Amino acid sequence: QVQLVESGGESVQAGGSLSLSCAASGRTFSSYPMGWFRQAPGKGRDFVAAISWSGGYAAYADSVKGRFTISRDNATNTVFLQMSRLKPEVTAVYYCAADPRPVTTTPRTRDAYTYWGQGTQVTVSS
Repeated sequence: QVQLVESGGESVQAGGSLSLSCAASGRTFSSYPMGWFRQAPGKGRDFVAAISWSGGYAAYADSVKGRFTISRDNATNTVFLQMSRLKPEVTAVYYCAADPRPVTTTPRTRDAYTYWGQGTQVTVSS
């Protein structure tokens, strides 16, 4: 069992930066690919970024490439999402997720992930 707790979401102005964290419990965290997803009001939960168990590989949604960076620290069981040049359209609840049975190094689909956090709200105003 893995428990995930996101933090760092807040309200910021467009053009600003924000860093999200996801703290994971469980001894096997370092063997799981991790992902970030987001869900805007009235919309589905969309892929944002994923990182391999080692941190050596990362994948991003086209809409965030060059502006968001995913990273992880296996020593502290934490995965991060650094977001820059924020736009109002990224306003959403951001969720981190863990994939305990990886088929790929950086899963992009929701159903690849078994464990989910409760989410953290990011609001970007213009």
